[in-house]
Order: sequence, then C-alpha cells, then structure tokens
Amino acid sequence: MERQPAPGDRKIANLDVRTGTWMSVDVSPDGKQIVFDLLGDLYVMPIAGGEAKALTHSIAWEMQPRFSPDGKQIAFVSDAGGGDNLWVMNADGSNARAISTEDFRLLNNPVWHPGGKYIAARKHFTGTRSLGSGEIWLYHVDGGKGQQLNEKPNWQKDLGEPALSPDGKFLYYSQDSTPGRQFEYNKDSTGEIFRIYRQDLTDGTSEPFVTGAGGAIRPTPSPTASTSPSSAACATPLAAAPRCSSRT
Repeated sequence: MERQPAPGDRKIANLDVRTGTWMSVDVSPDGKQIVFDLLGDLYVMPIAGGEAKALTHSIAWEMQPRFSPDGKQIAFVSDAGGGDNLWVMNADGSNARAISTEDFRLLNNPVWHPGGKYIAARKHFTGTRSLGSGEIWLYHVDGGKGQQLNEKPNWQKDLGEPALSPDGKFLYYSQDSTPGRQFEYNKDSTGEIFRIYRQDLTDGTSEPFVTGAGGAIRPTPSPTASTSPSSAACATPLAAAPRCSSRT
C-alpha cells in the first residue's frame, strides 16, 4: 500500500476556556475547592474562582471526579485501561490507580461511602438494547472484584445514579418505573418516568422514596442530613454492603 502524505505540520493550539457544558462538578469537604471534568481531563480550582489546575492530561478520557470524605483523594472514571473503570488518585493528581478491572460491564457515576474505604458505582449492562440497564456495585479502594448491591430491573429499564446517606445506612438510586418491560422513547413526560428508591444496606430491601407526577432523578442527600435520631457506627462491609449499627 502506498504511503499517504502527512496531513500537515503538527501545531499546538492554546485554548483559553472560560465556560463548559455537560460537566461533573464536586466540592471539597472543606468547601474551599471544586474539582470538575472538561473535555476528558480533570481540573481543580478554588471555589471562589481563579486559575484551574489540571490533575490529568493524557490521551485517556477521565470524568465524574468525586472528593473522598476526608478530601485527600479523588475518585473518577477513566478509560486508560481500555474501558471505563473506577480510579482513585491523591487530591493533587498523584498516585492514580485503577480499583476496578471490568472489561465488558463498564462503570460510571462513582460515589464514596462515608467511611472512605469503599466506592459505589453504576455497572452498565447491555442486551438487546444498546442503552441497556444498570446495577449498583461496591468496590474497595484497594481493588477487588466488587460486591453487587442490587439487581437490574431487566435488560431494558435503567437503574443508576447512586448516592449514599451520610451515615452509610442507605443507598439512593433512580429507576425507570414506567409500565411494562420494554424501553420506549415516546414517554408521557407529565406522568411518572423515573422514581428515586431508597435501599436499606443492612438487609438489602428497597422502597420507592420520591414518587409522583413528573418523576424524580439525581438523588443528592445533604451532607448534614440525618436519617435517624441517633448517630451510626459503620463497620467493615459484610455480605451485601457496609453494615451500620445505631448508637446513642
């Protein structure tokens, strides 16, 4: 095969970016910084404004950064290993490492367990429909195969957007709750499409938590919210999830 000529000389273009869309943003626990993704890289900057510092700058696509509860680490999604997996790095961008090694059922939407040792995320499942469905899985920051927390409704109705309560006792997630088992593009937007569910991580039971006309998505518990009148002590995960016991 005849070698094709080069398209031209390589040039470096300097970009002065001041706005972005479809970005994932998280605030540090001390409220002083934000971390965000933009065009496949991760950046951190003062919450009051100023210059953004790049934490990643490789050919890999990195997104959805989340500060750890102590602010010392950042969880994110990267395809550096060939597919979207969970990664963790220090808050300054050093020591980046994969904590999951999925090669088919890929991961997204990482959230930290309040104990700082585990990360929950949505695992993507596809069957006859490319958009597929999801399940929430839990991974230790030191790696491993992960632990399934719930089960996809079927191969077409979606489940995702995990969020954990501040005491670690409950998992919140959204789920397509429209009638039937088949995905439909033409839905009644004035009716109920998605519901937010709450799953008790001590026994695995789930219940509809936010319902009604218009539906509900993106559960986001307040960092200071209390799910019970007493505090909770969280131990090492056993069986399905981190188990928490109440104490006065």
